[in-house]
Amino acid sequence: MTRVLLCLLLGLASGLTQALELRHWQRLPLAVPLVIGQERVIFVDRAVRVGLPAALAGKLRVQSSGGALYLLASEAITPTRLQLQLTDSGEVLLLDIAAEPGNQALEPLRIVLPKAAPDPVDTAPVAGTTPTPIPVALLRYAAQQLYAPLRTVEPLPGVRPASLRLRGELATLMPTDPVTATPLVAWRLDDYWVTAVQLRNRTADVVTLDPRRLQARLYGTSFQHGNLGPHGTPEDTTVAYLLTRGGGLEQALIAPQPKALEADDER
Repeated sequence: MTRVLLCLLLGLASGLTQALELRHWQRLPLAVPLVIGQERVIFVDRAVRVGLPAALAGKLRVQSSGGALYLLASEAITPTRLQLQLTDSGEVLLLDIAAEPGNQALEPLRIVLPKAAPDPVDTAPVAGTTPTPIPVALLRYAAQQLYAPLRTVEPLPGVRPASLRLRGELATLMPTDPVTATPLVAWRLDDYWVTAVQLRNRTADVVTLDPRRLQARLYGTSFQHGNLGPHGTPEDTTVAYLLTRGGGLEQALIAPQPKALEADDER
């Protein structure tokens, strides 16, 4: 009898244990398949903000709680990219989701993040060298966060994520250029802010980017690429790094941005 009871308990425990798929984030988009009508759980173990494309409105329900995401597709979804921003570091994770009909239960997925490199013990400049100016160091840090391989990212003591108070398209930032400007993430170091803004070409022509056409009071700026390729090509998107002093990009825009501030960010 004892052996039978033990077998029953073991069988029950094995039935309650669900496998967990592990995926390592290495700066490459992670493919996440979904089954229509079946909720899939994604564990990140860090608080995140989710960038949901307008094309998924009404097709995908996204809920976030305690470092876990709950995705539920109500209809078929062709491969579409979601952006997950870690609220503590500002790093952006990319998920390529797609939903199809099916009956097979999908395992929960855990995204394993690389361990952050420790800050150097001694941050004083080496004798005989000139310390990098803060604006230059901050622009370089932002570019490395978005484009450089993880192993090459240099730690920058004192930098921290800044509240991204601008939402949606920045229609007044480059009004004379046929580009869509969308803020991605921001960082702050001392009295300087850098905001990474995605630029996407809306036309079939090549667009040459010129910082003089930015309608904002900026301390400095840099483009990841100097040109945007025709819309629909891999080269139609780049990032502008906009440096401000004494406040974020929202206070530097020359023309008011309609509904630029989120209500819960007001102070």
